[in-house]
Formats: sequence, structure tokens, C-alpha cells
Amino acid sequence: MSKRILLIIACVILGSFTSFSNGIIQKDSSKPKTISFKIKLKSADKIKVAVSPLKYNKHLAYSFTLDDGYRSAYLTAFPLLNGGKISNSSINEWKIDQGGDGTTSEGLFYSDGMGNKIPFKLALAINGGSIRDLPENRGHLSWSEIKEMYNAGWDILNHSFHHATKHGTNYLTEVTENTASIKQNLDFTMSHFVVPGGEGDEKYYLEYEKEALNNGNFSVASYYGVGPVFKVASKVDLDKMISARTFIQSSKDTTSFKTMDRYLKTIDSIVKQKDPVWFNEFTHGTGNTNLWNLSMRFPDFKYYMTTLANKYGEKGNDSIWMAPWQEVYEYIWLRDRIKVDFQQKNKEVAVTIQLPEIPESFRNRDISLNVQTSSKFEIESNKDLKIKDDGKTTHKQIFIQLK
Repeated sequence: MSKRILLIIACVILGSFTSFSNGIIQKDSSKPKTISFKIKLKSADKIKVAVSPLKYNKHLAYSFTLDDGYRSAYLTAFPLLNGGKISNSSINEWKIDQGGDGTTSEGLFYSDGMGNKIPFKLALAINGGSIRDLPENRGHLSWSEIKEMYNAGWDILNHSFHHATKHGTNYLTEVTENTASIKQNLDFTMSHFVVPGGEGDEKYYLEYEKEALNNGNFSVASYYGVGPVFKVASKVDLDKMISARTFIQSSKDTTSFKTMDRYLKTIDSIVKQKDPVWFNEFTHGTGNTNLWNLSMRFPDFKYYMTTLANKYGEKGNDSIWMAPWQEVYEYIWLRDRIKVDFQQKNKEVAVTIQLPEIPESFRNRDISLNVQTSSKFEIESNKDLKIKDDGKTTHKQIFIQLK
């Protein structure tokens, strides 16, 4: 077994959290409130209702981030996962093949457990200073391409404006200028930071961590920190979290996928754990060429993601929640701050949920409830509450999307 797998298994067994308690989260203008609804049971069997550790009652939350905003994300990764035409070979301005195999993908999916397929989604760590529309063979994304992926549910993370790391870098400006650039061009505010890698002063990443956390970011992915495996069965300390990054990269093995199989064994070892977990990984490009030798060649990326989908997605045991860093973070943050109460009287169950003040920049405001009952059920609620359930089928969950 590889050292990497042993290290990650150790993280799962020993735990992966340290305390960060020196930050203040910007709250929403909407004050704490209470929502309520009723569960109408078909029989008077006893029921238990509790918040789910992960969205849709999944066992594994898997977050995957593409660093630096390379265009291969749009040409290959996005159509593979979301469904669409994958680019043919495409040589960019650096004489690198950022394309794929030219096939059409039907998409890779997991389900919400209520009859709906959801495509795998990743995150993009973006440097605003690199985003442009020309030349046609550019190696970085355009604003319209990023917007399309964002609208499809991909998250956009702050990766500094210029990807600057060398001596003399103004770390504060790199963080805030990138935030302003994305806000100006895409009209949303990023809230999570990924430290750019490169040559720099010793421990320069500490300066990025400090400036990111002091200027509107809830978490930072860096060289060292907690994770990359997080136990989520109980409360998670997300306050000013600094997480360690691990990368998936192609090797000279281009035909048998032995390198990818070693990475996949890591996932297998994590899934075998009894309690639900959250796992985070990164790479750079996903085109046919191993960009800067820090990327996944498209055949490797396609094999890796397709294997995950077939084993743990909708076509497999459907235990994975393939969602970007911000989406998982926001779910766990809200999960740990709500209070669920239920009162049963024969076939009727009154459910009340107390909500906290939610940060303004939160993109996702979802609650999954785990329902334990042998009875089928229906939900009775007001029209303002967006709620789904599987009460007529497996009667195991209720899903709420807050405004």
C-alpha cells in the first residue's frame, strides 16, 4: 500500500481537525428565524427526524478543484462531467495540447435519492489577471466560460490576482484585487481561498493565509493544515479553517492507468470507513498534455472520473456527493448551527427548525433531514418553503432549500 494511502487512512482514523477560533463571519441581513412543516404518515409508526451529516444522506463528500483557471477545464472536464462535446486535440499558445478525445459525453452523475440525477461538479481556483478572451488559442479561461460553469453549479475559488509568490509580493492586494475582479466581471463574491504555488520567500504561504482569512474568506487550502480527509458525523470546526492540499497527477504510465488506480484505491479506503467523510483533492490541467507536469492527462482524468461514477455514482452504489469545496463547506456550516425539533401525535409529525444568521456570501442554503420510519409519508408545508422528499418510495429523507 502506498505512503499516500497510509497517510490518508491515518487522517481518517486519528481525526483531522484543529481549532481555529480567531475569525468573525459576516452575517446575512436576514435575522435568525424558524421554519416548520408537517409530516403526514400513512401509519402511526414511530418516527425519528435528524439533520443528515451530508447532503442527500450520502456517505462520501468528494471535492475536486482545478487550479489556475486553465482552459482545459472548459474544453474537457466540464463537458465530460456535465454532458456535452469534448474538444478534439487543441494546441494552445504554449504549444500544449489542452483538448481531449473529441467524443460526446452523456455526463457523470450521482442521484439525490429522490429520482433526480445530479452531474458531478468541481471547483475552479481562478487568477483574475489571467482571464481573457484572446488569443483564440489562449491557455486560460474567458469570463464567459467561467460564468457558464458557475451557472452549472461549479464553484469559483480565489487563487490570487496574478498567481504571485516571489519576494516583494503584496499579498493583501493579490487577495482583494482578485475578489474585486471576479465581483466586477461575474457579479458574485468569492469566499474561499487557494494559496498559489511557486517560488517565494520561506513560508510565504502564511502571508496568503493571513490576508485571505482577514479579508472575507472562510477557509484556505494551503501547503499544510487539517485534512484532506474530514470526519463529518459530528460537529466540524470550520472557523478560519486552513486545509492541506493533495494533488492527483499523471505519470509516464499512459496506457494501463496504474497510477490512476493507485489514486482510486485511496477513495476505496476512505469509503470503507464506517462514518461519513469529506475528502478534497486538486490538480491543474485536464488536457491531453500533462501541463507543467502538475496535471492529469485527459485520458487519465476521464478514466478516473468515469470509474468513480460507475462505482460510487448513480450507476454504482450511489454513495458519493460529488460537489465542490464551497458547497460542502456551506452545507456543514449550516448543518451544525440549526436545531431540529419534532413532535409526533399519531400519524402527524410537526417539525420545527431553528435557523442561524447565514453569511451573505453563502451560495448554498440546503438542509437534508434523515427520516427513520417504516411508514410512507407526505409533506404539508406553506408555499414559501421549497421542500422535496422520498416519502412515497424509500421514505428516508427530506430536502429543504432555503431562500
